[in-house]
Formats: sequence, C-alpha cells, structure tokens
Amino acid sequence: MKLKRCLEGISVESFRGDPNVDITGIAYDSRRVKKGFLFVALKGFSQDGHDFIADAVENGAKAVVVEDVERFPAPMQDTYRGQDHDVCVIKVKNSRKVLSGIAVNFYEYPFRDIDLIGITGTNGKTTTSYLLESILRCAGANPGVIGTINYRFAGNSVEATVTTPESVDLIRILDEMSKADVSDVIIEVSSHALDQGRISACPIKVAVFTNLTRDHLDYHGSIENYFKAKSRLFTGDCRSWRSPSVSVINIDDPWGKTLAGLTPGSCVTYGLGLSCDVRAEEVEQGPDGIRARLVTPYGTTLLKSSLVGLFNIYNILASAAAAIALGIDIKTIAKGISLLEGVPGRMQLIKNRRSLPVIVDYAHTPDALTKVIAAAREIVKGRLITVFGCGGDRDMGKRVEMGYVAGKMSDLVVVTSDNPRTEDPKIIASQIVEGIQQSGMNRLDQLVPNKSRGFLVNLNRAAAIRMAVNMADKTDLVLIAGKGHETYQIIGNKRYPFDDRKEVLCALEKGPQ
Repeated sequence: MKLKRCLEGISVESFRGDPNVDITGIAYDSRRVKKGFLFVALKGFSQDGHDFIADAVENGAKAVVVEDVERFPAPMQDTYRGQDHDVCVIKVKNSRKVLSGIAVNFYEYPFRDIDLIGITGTNGKTTTSYLLESILRCAGANPGVIGTINYRFAGNSVEATVTTPESVDLIRILDEMSKADVSDVIIEVSSHALDQGRISACPIKVAVFTNLTRDHLDYHGSIENYFKAKSRLFTGDCRSWRSPSVSVINIDDPWGKTLAGLTPGSCVTYGLGLSCDVRAEEVEQGPDGIRARLVTPYGTTLLKSSLVGLFNIYNILASAAAAIALGIDIKTIAKGISLLEGVPGRMQLIKNRRSLPVIVDYAHTPDALTKVIAAAREIVKGRLITVFGCGGDRDMGKRVEMGYVAGKMSDLVVVTSDNPRTEDPKIIASQIVEGIQQSGMNRLDQLVPNKSRGFLVNLNRAAAIRMAVNMADKTDLVLIAGKGHETYQIIGNKRYPFDDRKEVLCALEKGPQ
C-alpha cells in the first residue's frame, strides 16, 4: 500500500519524503520492523519509541511517524538516508492516537461487515463477553472475542497479553477475523485502551458499561479520571458509523446512572430496579447457579445459569441487554445463557479427588473481592479460607481496603504474593495486613487444622495454597483470589510459569508437607 493511502484522514503536522513509497507493514516495536515497514514511535511509560528509530531503520523501515523530529537520529533533511533506502518522516501531535487510524487504512477497514460490541467496566467484562458469545452462537452468528483471557474466533485461540491490544494489533486481529467470516466481535475495552485511543478508529455498534469501582488509580490518578476514560466509549470518538449505535448501561451502579445521563443516542438500561429496560425478577441463587425471570420491552422469559453469585446476575443482564440491542429474541438469549457452563478463572470450582471445595477467581479489586467472598459465603458450610495478595507497581490504596474486606468476611486469611513486579512482596503484604487488622482479625501464632481462625502470611504463593488446602476439610471452602485464569507470576520484570488451578491440584496430590 502507498504511504499516502496509509495516512488518509490522519492529521499530519509535517511530512518529508516520498508519499508514494510502498508500505508492507506497520510496527510500533522496532524489533518487529521488516523491510518496507512504517514504524510508529510511541512514547510509553518506561520506554520511548523515539529512542529506537535507528533500530527500526536498520531493520528496514521506509517511513517513521514521530512526535518530535529533533529526536530523529540524523540532521533533518528531506529524507533520512538508511542503509539501502530513504526514510520518510511524518510528524504528528500524538503518535499513539493516530496509530489506530493508520492501521485501519492499512488493513482497509476490516470491520466493514462486522458488528463490534465493546464492553467496559471495572468488573464483569470477561464473564459478560463469554455469555454474549454463547448467545450469539445460539442465534446462528459466528462471533469472535478479544478479551482478557484470550483472543478467539473460528476455532482459533491465542492467549491474551493485555485486555485490549494496542491499536495496530487489534486491527490486525480484526482483519484475520474478517477473513474467517466472523460476524460479530466482542471486545473487552480497558480504561487504558480508551485513554490511549487504541479503539478510536473502531466503529462500536453496541457499547456496554458493567460497573465502576476503585481500580487503576495508579494510572488515572482519581476515580473521576477513571470514569472519564471509561465514558469515552459512550461519549467520545468510538461511536458507530452505522446507525443506530446503542449504549447498554447498568443504572443500578451510581456511575452508570451518571453515564446514562451523558450518553447521546439510543440507550438500553439494565439492573434490578423497576426503571430498568432490562431487569431480573424473582432471582434465586444457590450452589447450583442462578434462576430468574428476565423482563424486557419485548416480553419475559425464564433464565437458568450455572454461574454462581448474585454479582453474576448483572453479567447475565448485561449480555441479555446487549443481545437485545443486536436484535436477538429473548428465547435465544435465555438458551445461550443456559449453555454457558463457566468461565476460566471466574468463580471456577476446581474438581479434585478429595472433593474439597476450592474456587479460583480473578478478583483483584475491593469490590470484586467483596462480591466473590459473599458468593462463596452462600455455599460454604464450614469455614471460608481466603488466599490472596495484591499486584506490585499498581494502585497501593486498594491493598488496605482488600485486607479489610478479607478479614471482615473470611474465617481464615492467608496473605501471599500476587504479581509483585518490581515491588518488595513484604511491603505489599504489610499494607494488606494493616487492613486485616483494622477488621479485627488476629494473626495466628500456630495452626490447628480444621479449627484455626485468623490470618497468617506466606509470601510463597504455592506454599500458601498448599497451606490453605491442607488446613481445610470438606465442610470448608478455599477461595484463591487475584490471578484467576493467569498462567504466570510476574516477579521483577520476568514472567514465571504459575497457575493457581494447577497449584491446587498439586497441593492436594502431595498432601501435608
């Protein structure tokens, strides 16, 4: 594709070089640049792509998008002479925010025949995406999903590295999905992605808001800024070029109620309140799942789901409301919901030979931890044993809150390490312990299997899991929170293989050490 075509509709501050040069690919990582590529220099948090322009040119870049021409590794001329070709220089105000548009141009609008559904919110995005995927399949569609656990479509599945990929990666995946005749794509949209414009060129047909509670304040600075980022999916530049574009919003959530007042165009509200367009009545929940009556503007129907916990009724309603916005009938919606047996790492019961109730969940915010512990309380007969930690290099303020929640709602808490990254796990644990002590829970001096109540600290996560399952009997329930589906642990700047689910089975195989 000609460079000038890649730049159609892009606000360019200055251009030097040949606009008719052929571009064979796009990259924002100099290590991925091949001959004929367009390299886009992004300013990140730990690294700046401008520092790698020379590497990109060395690898064959024919054009470079920059924010700062003074950072270019040579005196500015009409072109920069590389090893065997000239390099065009395109200056823009914000490289990251134009990357999405450049990618859409290069891949020639791959979503032309695809309906895009964006789901955002602090909690519930992944479960809602699985539910909606199941509904779409029942409706005869060929859905794809881009989310926290994986990117999947047409029998293909790739493990996700981030919830919402960088824009050029996202558009490339959509191009692959388009070639596989995918009809609908469900995208989990993070606040980081919205703030950085990763989906700004994507025509979202249905936008879903699940809820908003404390998270990512290390990035956004305040809950108000966090909400502002989330709201861009509904009020910003991600609106659909197909009419109508529909917003689906949980108005039982106070931030959702505010958002509904800000959202232009068509809006479908959901929740348990009588004023909601889509709501659930006669809700029953237990260890075998949820039963309810779905009430919609198009009639009512009975719902059955094997998902556990009251919070999941909101995920069910979110998927149902989104499906209604897509024109799917309520009987098909109910069938799709009933067919989903579970979601990896979301209230996932780990079956084992001891028949010990062990649940692994991704809960890593105070609100999510509160909800999963409450759900576990509904089904436990004996003690509730909670194992969790908090991630390093992330919002420190939530650690005390999560400690308080765990201490107040559990019988026994084992504080351990999560993904400490570059922080000292001991410091992270001490902040969690502060919250546990505020709840009134006491530290244990010694352990008595099947009887102990209180908290203890074991920073070896595998050992902490082993300790918890060995202290439990069949009437107890062990909840391991924080990592869910993750198959790694980040220590320092490296990822090490680690899966809570496998560690549970290993601990039960080995028995007491």
